[in-house]
Amino acid sequence: MQIILMEKVVNLGQLGDVVRVKDGYARNFLIPKGIAKRATQKAIDEFAARRADLEKAAAEKLAAAQAAGEKLTGLTVQISEKAGVDGRLFGSVTNFDIAEALKKQGFAAEKAMVRMPNGPLKIVGDHKVEVALHTDVVCEITISVLGEQV
Repeated sequence: MQIILMEKVVNLGQLGDVVRVKDGYARNFLIPKGIAKRATQKAIDEFAARRADLEKAAAEKLAAAQAAGEKLTGLTVQISEKAGVDGRLFGSVTNFDIAEALKKQGFAAEKAMVRMPNGPLKIVGDHKVEVALHTDVVCEITISVLGEQV
């Protein structure tokens, strides 16, 4: 299916690009979220008329994400979980837990923004985690997992 992108999508294209994607990806994800529209002539003409406004809105989103990224970079977040005497957690610290801890500190974060390359954290200690605030803004934070003895 041919679509026109209404914002930048990683590994797909920039704002305004007309790309071909699988039908299900377009119908079930891109179009319902407002990220893309079907590439009909009417939609292309409408996009051309609104291009300046959409680029301005995208630039504002990027600037806001960069400002938040400067505050977030290098931040240390402490999370307490129950752990055994050997330092292993009885559960794990997931991207949801990290997003909730960031929300408590006043940052707007969703669990999909938190990237954990080695999976959930299962031991006590400091761990580096990335937070993607925007497709172009990725910050590295430190998660300090503290063990509570049972």
